Amino acid sequence: MNRCLLKMPLVLFLASCGFFDDSSSGLNPESVILEDSLPGMFHVVANGQQVVLGTDVATAKANERTEMHVHFDYDFLMGRSEVTCGEFNGLMTPRTGLLLQCASDNIPATNLTYFDAVLYANERSKVGGFDTAYTYVNAAFDAEKHCTNLEGFAFHPEVDGFRLPTEAEWMFVAGMVWNPNSGWNAGNSDYKLHEVCSMGTIEYGFCDMAGNAMEWVNDWLGGFRDTSLTNYVGPPDGGTLGERIVKGGSFRSEVSSMKLYSRGDVYTVTSSTLADYVGFRLAFGKIPNATWMSSSGKASSSRIVLLANSSTIHSQTGTFRTKLAFRNDLTGNLAFVDYSGGILSATEITDTIDVFHPDISPDGKRVAFCTGLEGVSGKSALYVRDLNADGTNLVKLDVESAAIPRWRVLENGDTAIVYVTDAGNNADEFAFKGASTWQVRFANGVFGMPEKLFDGAYHGGVSNDNLFAVTGARLLRANVLGQDVVWYNGEQACNASLAKDSSKRTLFLDFGGTTGRAFVGDNYGTHARLLVVDSSGNLVQTVAAPNGYTFDHTEWTSSGNLAVATLTNINGAHEKVVLINLSDGRVVDLVEGDELWHPALWVQRENFVANVLLDPDSAGVYLTVTDDPAAAILRYKLELLWTYKDWANVIVLGSSRPQGGIVSNNLPEPFRTLNLANVPNMMTVSDYLARNYVFPHVKNLKYLVVSLDIDLWHKEEHSEYNFFYKNYKKYPGFVYDENHDFWKNGYPEGLAEMTTYSMGMEYYQNVFIPSRGYDYAQPGTWEEFPAVENDSTWMSSCSENFYAALSHLENILKMAENRSVYVIGVVFPQSPNYRNTGSFGRYGIRRSEAPRLLKEIENLKTAYPHFVFWDENKMGFHDYTDIMASNRDHLSAYGAIQFTERLNILLDSLEGIVRP
Repeated sequence: MNRCLLKMPLVLFLASCGFFDDSSSGLNPESVILEDSLPGMFHVVANGQQVVLGTDVATAKANERTEMHVHFDYDFLMGRSEVTCGEFNGLMTPRTGLLLQCASDNIPATNLTYFDAVLYANERSKVGGFDTAYTYVNAAFDAEKHCTNLEGFAFHPEVDGFRLPTEAEWMFVAGMVWNPNSGWNAGNSDYKLHEVCSMGTIEYGFCDMAGNAMEWVNDWLGGFRDTSLTNYVGPPDGGTLGERIVKGGSFRSEVSSMKLYSRGDVYTVTSSTLADYVGFRLAFGKIPNATWMSSSGKASSSRIVLLANSSTIHSQTGTFRTKLAFRNDLTGNLAFVDYSGGILSATEITDTIDVFHPDISPDGKRVAFCTGLEGVSGKSALYVRDLNADGTNLVKLDVESAAIPRWRVLENGDTAIVYVTDAGNNADEFAFKGASTWQVRFANGVFGMPEKLFDGAYHGGVSNDNLFAVTGARLLRANVLGQDVVWYNGEQACNASLAKDSSKRTLFLDFGGTTGRAFVGDNYGTHARLLVVDSSGNLVQTVAAPNGYTFDHTEWTSSGNLAVATLTNINGAHEKVVLINLSDGRVVDLVEGDELWHPALWVQRENFVANVLLDPDSAGVYLTVTDDPAAAILRYKLELLWTYKDWANVIVLGSSRPQGGIVSNNLPEPFRTLNLANVPNMMTVSDYLARNYVFPHVKNLKYLVVSLDIDLWHKEEHSEYNFFYKNYKKYPGFVYDENHDFWKNGYPEGLAEMTTYSMGMEYYQNVFIPSRGYDYAQPGTWEEFPAVENDSTWMSSCSENFYAALSHLENILKMAENRSVYVIGVVFPQSPNYRNTGSFGRYGIRRSEAPRLLKEIENLKTAYPHFVFWDENKMGFHDYTDIMASNRDHLSAYGAIQFTERLNILLDSLEGIVRP
């Protein structure tokens, strides 16, 4: 095997490592770590103990600060070593087909996703006769049988089974045995894995907690707070990036970079990440009264679990532009899920306003809600706020009482909200007629003047022509052409909702009444069936609740034959929110929690007409249900390309260095710039993008800026680190483009729009689309002692990889020369402190070798006159100061501004522009 492969990071991002930390817990391990009956496990006496997570070190990463104390009131078991390759293959190969290629059965099992690890834990539980700690609805696997996604994934801390250790558990044990000098590290490993427990003294039974392989732990990655928690198990989800935690350093880490508090890699780590230096060890045992802590810092003993992914939603609604809002009755807060992304998260807007009956605006950007409850008389306030994590731009309707808001679009295009003055019991005729139904326009964040529609509280919905309205709070009432009528033979009904299309159908729930039973042809209980009547009040359809549940809080969605509801279990708890497809009667689980009320589902239909020849399941689908940052980045870079292809004349290609180093919007006319740099990037990736996307479609291209990351040129071309080697085949859009010769015979109209409406991720959308591809980075430092993350002698064993990368650069230069396009090859600044090492930069090459190799690249301008070689690193003798650095080899926003200004000067000189 090529030694270079052992040193390849999976995904390169802007991040940095810490320094050696020899802190310990101060406990006597001999009294805390005991033998146990489960083979390979030790009993850890943690009950009554505590551990400190995070640090107060100012130079630590933001997600490692501040110190947070975690208390234990339970004991647990933990594995002596990481799970070995032989153990993993022996259990999982017969079950999933995944076979790890290992030098020895006794080295740690690596190249595994987080999902691979939890599936192994589940299988260990089954073999041992224990319950499984992890549940899921569906599993997705790649061509090598690695698990890349578990739809509806949930961890159950109350289960007595095998699992991954929590970060707190891992830290508690590691703090007693921490000694990076006694593990396999960059100084002694020869940059390869070694058999478990084969280095030095085994500390109190545990081995390899520092070095050899980094280790998955159970938690999602979240922030810390200056607080104390008991039985902490991490955040409820991974946020917009779906990040996970790895601990402990590896065979490729220098001792100085291993910190006990470190909780990640220099690369973004997600549940589907895999790398040859990341493995795992097991823990065992239930965690009683587990505590989660959200990104807002609020601790909770419950959480909201998402049971359906974006693809499932798309299969029902026909679009990814779908949002779900609902009340978390435990907190009284509004929660929502945006299904447009590949990574889903339930976001809760925390404040002191009690939220009932939310409804999402027609554009999906705002939510209206009230403080009153259907069936309960009394005053209610009506609010509108932005549907985002902060719930910004909160406004209140200034009336005495307003309840059950429902958005509508008027014939003139205005947006309005219909509400009632009282949502109480409508069985009393006098009380019902004493209330009224109103409408108020809402525009630019401001309410207009309320207008009365008619007497009676018709909070189930009003038709667009105002000639039809319904309500249900004891009786199913309708206002037909101004006349109030009672439907359903006067039997008890509730949760009425008028369809948002023109059918004037009403869905509702009953109490197992005579009329409903006669229509169904069977007896059923209260709320056991959803019922639908037509515009005359005649029953036309029914859907049964799933076994063991009843419906509550039923509502039509904004799309056709779909409704949402909560499911109530036999104990009366509103346990789930479900989507009901009235076309086929299917009930799809959406979210699960302790008490989830009043769901509202918004669906946006695409407002463009695409080329009918394009396959909507493939065209522009550059991302699927995945947390792969490489695909997510490229998805938005392709959206930029298709959107601006006829406008741009400057394109940036390369790695994370130009992605965070060239501010596209700062380059003035005539330089219309798109930053299409991506992560991870090999020169072959830049060649692929240039050959198949940039040169064929950017007709006005004049300048191509390409990063020359020569320290990264140790990577083998045919590997997973080249996205266009195999990884791209998981995403239909790239394969579709390839099968159509990348549309070189003509761009198909609608592809840009289909890309825009395809699955994405909110984080990357917010980063790349407004900035035209630039990724802002906070200031850090160049680091006084920057780590070398590769053997700097790799040119001796991997020179063929270097020259393969050089040949891809030449391919780009040939294409550019044929089109009279300038190629600006940039060597980006790295830490000037690499001058104090034997390495050119972060990933090696001897400093003694680098000048010759750089000169070899520069000499290409003889054969290619349009090639401009630009070295901003200058072997570390550059003028980019500490504040201009994000970390050891990336510019911060300040450095990017300086670099972009200089790029502008260079482009001016090539263009013949003299600016004042």
